[in-house]
Amino acid sequence: RSDGMIEAYPDPGTGSHPWTIGWGATGLDVEPGTVWSRRKCDARLEADIERHAEEVRRAIGDAPTTQGQFDAMVSFHYNTGAIHRATLTRKHTAGDHDGTAAEFAKWKHAGGKVLKGLVRRRRAEVSLYRN
Repeated sequence: RSDGMIEAYPDPGTGSHPWTIGWGATGLDVEPGTVWSRRKCDARLEADIERHAEEVRRAIGDAPTTQGQFDAMVSFHYNTGAIHRATLTRKHTAGDHDGTAAEFAKWKHAGGKVLKGLVRRRRAEVSLYRN
């Protein structure tokens, strides 16, 4: 926006819910017409990443995990909310890192469509996971 504020936008896959704002924040406090400052968007990202990182820690337990693997899984979970139900989590905790990397690419659909942005994001997550 020309005033520097950031406005919520509809999910690219559905054209509707979930509404998103800032760096990917969704939730009951984000709906059509929601407007936040950049500062609020930054603070929300920090809080969301902390929460998602803790959920990834719980999901993978004491499985050996590099920083890159952990970061890729946090990115995945932040975007999908699926760390507890995703096959990639089970494969990672079993030590099947090639299998885990292959699972990321399956999460490219939104609203029943393959989205180029999700394909790019999953490729970046795989690259991070393998580093």
